[in-house]
Amino acid sequence: MSDASPRLEPFIPQTEPAALEDLRARLRATRWPDAPEDAGWSLGTDITYLRELVAYWADGFDWMAQEKALARLPRFRTRLGGLGIHFVHAPAVAPTRPVLPLVLSHGWPDSFWRYSKVVPLLTDPGAHGADPADAFDVVVPDMPGFGYSDRPTGPPLNSIAVAGLWAELMSELGYPRFGAAGGDIGSHVSRYLALDHPDRVVAVHRTDGGLPVLTGDPADLTPEERAWFSDVGTWGASEGAYGAIHRTKPQTAAVGLTDSPAGLAAWIVEKLRAWSDCDGDVERSFTRDEILTNLTLYWLTDTIGSSMRMYSANSAIPPGQLARRVEVPSGFSLFPGDILRPPKAWLERTTNVVRVTEPARGGHFAAFEEPELYAEELRAFFRPYRAAATD
Repeated sequence: MSDASPRLEPFIPQTEPAALEDLRARLRATRWPDAPEDAGWSLGTDITYLRELVAYWADGFDWMAQEKALARLPRFRTRLGGLGIHFVHAPAVAPTRPVLPLVLSHGWPDSFWRYSKVVPLLTDPGAHGADPADAFDVVVPDMPGFGYSDRPTGPPLNSIAVAGLWAELMSELGYPRFGAAGGDIGSHVSRYLALDHPDRVVAVHRTDGGLPVLTGDPADLTPEERAWFSDVGTWGASEGAYGAIHRTKPQTAAVGLTDSPAGLAAWIVEKLRAWSDCDGDVERSFTRDEILTNLTLYWLTDTIGSSMRMYSANSAIPPGQLARRVEVPSGFSLFPGDILRPPKAWLERTTNVVRVTEPARGGHFAAFEEPELYAEELRAFFRPYRAAATD
């Protein structure tokens, strides 16, 4: 998209058959590592499962059908900060009162894909057994370096910079005031939207509190917070290696993950399994086609390296920025299968918390795993703030 193009352009990608043939050839030519007997998932991705997934990806998966299904979402591209940004913009259907615009921010390892199931539930609640008055205008951008947005050629953008882009996008779409929601990296982006644009963000919903950074006296922590910090340390030692690589040496990992679709699958599927509410069976949370849709988006857009580099950018955010207090009304839905669920006392240290819930099911990718539950969480939280968006 050139600077001379219209500010907003409809966007429907069409994959070249040669790109799919190259992908299938690479999958069929995978050079497999050995694995100890009965290792399962204990040392990382289960090679037996991965072989089955790769075989289906090569000879059974219908990407064209998935691409066509995703094209039902109204999608556009525009330029923000010198980058082409891809986003979903789905207006409310037959609203019965003023509509609340809502920008949803994804995390890693995903893209707008995370919210593809929940968009129709939010724009047309009446068609899904909910109150039509709870309809949203929904905006779901791909972060720079993710999905169909451009990959930054210079330094990667951090969550603060992306929040600034989203504020600009909402202005471009004609929304002076709006709600913000997200999880994972998207939780941080939503937080900085509230911090840097409190006159525009009426309320913020998040599914996590992020990794904790303590800037005060540890003696001030409650017993629950101390126990949580201990759990965070244990989790980091056993599960955090991927994050350390993303923060410090993303380009090293990106070489193999960009060249090998099987390697890409191993890197991402392990996280889909570990972070979802699936009781160890990843296909309880995601169908095989859903897993491969996410993987194929990463493969075709060549964004695994650029997505990992955002960790490096975020790791350089000064602690003082991380400790800033969010005064915009904030809500948290802490899903049972998510990682590092914080105690309420910790959330209240730097956030104006007005609502915390613990839904019965769902994990890190709650909007995709349990779209109906997630949609109801958003409807309930934002209901008191709808009028504020039209003030």
